[in-house]
Amino acid sequence: MELPLLPLKMMVTVMLLGFLGLLVRLFEALILKPERLRSKLRKQGIQGPRPSILLGNISEMKKIQSNVSKLSREGEGVIVHNSFSAVFPFLDQWRKQYGSRFMFSLGNIQILHITDPDVVKEIIICTSMDLGKPSYQRKESGPLLGQGILTSNGEIWARQRKILAPELFMDKVKRMMNLMAESSVTLVESWNSKIESEGGVADIMIDDYMRSFSGDVISRACFGSNYSKGEEIFLKLRALKETMSKKTLLGGIPGIRYLPTKANREAWRLEKEIRGLILKVVKERKETKSEKDLLQMILESATSSDLGKTETDRFIVDNCKNIYLAGYETTAVSATWTLMLLASNPEWQDKARAEVLEICGGELPDADMLRQMKILTMVINESLRLYPPVPIMSRELLGNMKFGDIHVPKGVTVWTLALALHQDPDIWGPDADIFNPERFANGVAGACKLPHVYMPFGIGPRICLGQNFAMAELKILLALILSNFKLSLSPKYIHSPTIRLATEPEHGVNLLLKKL
Repeated sequence: MELPLLPLKMMVTVMLLGFLGLLVRLFEALILKPERLRSKLRKQGIQGPRPSILLGNISEMKKIQSNVSKLSREGEGVIVHNSFSAVFPFLDQWRKQYGSRFMFSLGNIQILHITDPDVVKEIIICTSMDLGKPSYQRKESGPLLGQGILTSNGEIWARQRKILAPELFMDKVKRMMNLMAESSVTLVESWNSKIESEGGVADIMIDDYMRSFSGDVISRACFGSNYSKGEEIFLKLRALKETMSKKTLLGGIPGIRYLPTKANREAWRLEKEIRGLILKVVKERKETKSEKDLLQMILESATSSDLGKTETDRFIVDNCKNIYLAGYETTAVSATWTLMLLASNPEWQDKARAEVLEICGGELPDADMLRQMKILTMVINESLRLYPPVPIMSRELLGNMKFGDIHVPKGVTVWTLALALHQDPDIWGPDADIFNPERFANGVAGACKLPHVYMPFGIGPRICLGQNFAMAELKILLALILSNFKLSLSPKYIHSPTIRLATEPEHGVNLLLKKL
């Protein structure tokens, strides 16, 4: 009678051992490993807020953010350009409390925040593959940004850098300038119609117009004659970005990315649709003649590699996603902030307009004209200083490394915030939170004591390869807007910078536009 019970006892024993093993692994991942990493940093004098076991410092971050949001609502109507304290109030508070280097936790992810300029310089020039994209970004933001360029795989990273090499992008910029101008003219004409229909002055929320312009340009640059499909893809990518931004602070909570939450289900659905649309365009492209656009460059690179079909598809899809963030969303957001600053600073608006009219003489801007636009360049640089579209440079150590006098253990994620560095009065002077394009009169090198901390497009070996493309878009668009309209802030405008993977105006930007 006891023989049949033996297998049952063995099964129960195995299950218990498996359960105990799981508990041990969870204890190691959630408690022992994070504490070991924090201990190694504490021994070097690096402090930070005390984390809880599962959430880390997420609850405290949300509480501080909520308190600041209440204060900002009470002070509506006041425009202050200290966007670091507005967007990251918890980091601002901890920096004041713990100094330029401190640690905190996103769930079981240990973050080392550094704004020490000397240490930052070592980080940004580092080319080691041991300094890679954080695992939480590969897992959480991966659906949006793609996995290829976010992985530690040096071969894939190098291949993508070759696709988007500066000389190829510069060639694309020159060939796309006419399209940039045409798209700008289309936007100007739509605003002219709106102004006429509203009796000479129109109150316009400009955000979607900026996205439409940028989306049109990058869709044609990436997908050529299939640009209409590209626009559909970018709209879905924007929806995915909105969904992912709601989960930003929750990325470190163990296992949350696998739960069928509303945000996760929406992200999974959009990711599947985006992948299907991109691969459909790829299939159509293979059946027709080649075009000299970014998609063709990606396809040629993938074809010449030894990647399998699954890897090739992922490589193509991921690169298209990366182009979206680098060439579409960030340019649109930068244009929005720059127009807001010009509208609220009429003296600089007048200076930039006078320069544009003198250089262009009523003609559409070309490459030579753009190079002569010194004042407009100063305005854009100052806008990117106050509102860099991508405010965080985040890197995970895949091996033990040393930066300055800090020994950073494997597994720690290092955060360098452009927002904090861009608005540090010790670097930029007492007017660091004031819009003053004059500081860039002698270029970036003459704008502050430490030019390497100015990083709106990143800096060093990981600098954004599309920065020349983005700057050309911005100059052409702004030149045509300034040539046609006088801008002022609408009474509807509420100044509230926020982070949605990019630094955006939470309530949009409303401007009053009048034809010149």
